[in-house]
This record gives sequence, structure tokens and C-alpha cells, in this order.
Amino acid sequence: MYLFTLIFILFPFIYMIVLSFMRRDGAWGVAQTWTLRNYLRVTVGEYRTTFVQSLKLALISTVMMVLAGYPFGYFMARLGEKWKNRIMLLLVIPFWVSSLMRLYGWVIVFRANGVLDTILMTLGITKEPLRLLYNYPAVVLGMIYALLPFMIYPVYTSAEKLDRNLTEAARDLGASPLRAFLTVNLPLTMPGLFSGVVLTFVPSMGLFFIADILGGNKVVLVGNLIHEQLLKAHDWPFAAALSVVLMVMTSLSIYLYSCLTRSKELEGLI
Repeated sequence: MYLFTLIFILFPFIYMIVLSFMRRDGAWGVAQTWTLRNYLRVTVGEYRTTFVQSLKLALISTVMMVLAGYPFGYFMARLGEKWKNRIMLLLVIPFWVSSLMRLYGWVIVFRANGVLDTILMTLGITKEPLRLLYNYPAVVLGMIYALLPFMIYPVYTSAEKLDRNLTEAARDLGASPLRAFLTVNLPLTMPGLFSGVVLTFVPSMGLFFIADILGGNKVVLVGNLIHEQLLKAHDWPFAAALSVVLMVMTSLSIYLYSCLTRSKELEGLI
């Protein structure tokens, strides 16, 4: 395991950091000249705007997934064993199909004169095709669709381990159902919620293919910039700098998660 980590994780990571401090030389070359120019480019113009837009999209998508995924996972844990297995199977089945194929399925549904437009116009709800693709809400919907299970499963795991006797004790002491949930169930399921936030927030910063398919050229994320610098501009040092900055941002979210979970554990010990 140590050898695997060194070869496939540590060495590429060090190479990427070193490469980010070099500069482009020719069409494909890299000049071994140390410079901070790549990182300065990240902080100006369209590149800074792209980072802000990516962070905004990740926050909006994560909040939406919390609002949808937490109740789903919580109430799924309260179902009988038979229905738990059925719903879990329904959540797993989409992963048997390629993510690209599933996203192109959304394109078929939401495109002009597509499935949804046909249904709405047949029912008389709309009179002309709607513009549901290649915009910001379409990308948010794609993020939620692709990452929602990663919010549901951690919440489900925490809620399944929840001791229901504690809720009943709170109710016996006079707490309302809402107060019992807010003071007992919610704090005990927070580790699962924090895990779900990390598992959804971190990937949503770099899933460029969702923005490409559902957003067209109107929504550009950091992942799109890295992809463009690698395959079109062939500026590997700048792509490495973008990757390092993105990794730092996601690492900060993971560090924040570890601090929150550690504080929760300390509160439990106290």
C-alpha cells in the first residue's frame, strides 16, 4: 500500500507542484525556469471569475443536496428492511450506466421539442418549447443528479445507527417531535451530514463534463479551464497551477470537516 501511494499519488502530486512553478516553452515544451507567473494568472481576470463561479456552483449544489438528501437518507433509515433494500437498489442501479450516458439522457429530456416539451405542450401547459438546457440551472440539476447518492448514503448510515430510545426519552420528558429531532436526532446524525457535504462539495468543483454537456459554453468551471489548458492551449504549467489551487481549496474543506467532526467527538466525551 505504501508503494502504491508513493508511485501513483505522492510522486504525481510532487511533479504537479514542481511543474506549476515552471513556464511554457513552445507548443508542447516546458522551460525549467522558476516563476510565480502561473499563480498570478489565477488571481486575475476570467480565471479568478471562474474560480468564484465554481465555488458558487459547488455551494448551491451542496445546499440543494443537503435539503434533498438529508430527509431522504433519514427517513430511509426508518423504513423496514425490505423497503430499505429496494430503495438502496434503486439508488445503485444508475451507477451501472456511464455518467455520460445518463447526462445525455437529461439532454434528450430537456432539449427543445424533447420529451418534457412534448408532454407539456400536449397537456396544454406550455405553447412553445422551453429553454431548459445550456444554462446555470441545468448544470446545478446535473450536479445534484450525479452526486445526490453521495449525500444520501452517509446520512442513512448515521441515521441507521441512531438509538431511537433517546428520541423516546426526549418525548417522555415533554419535548415536541420537532424539538426532539433538533436536539437529539440532528446532532447525532451530523457526522453523516458532514461526510455527505464533503463527498458532494469536493467533486462539484471539478466535474467539468457536466458543465460541458448541460451548460454548453455558457457555464465554465475550473475543471473546464484545466481541460482546456491541457488539450487545447498545451500550457501544462498553468494547468498544474490551476490544479494545485483547486486541490488547496478542496483540502481546506476536508480540513474543516475534520475539525468539525473532532469538535463533535469532544462534545460527546464531555
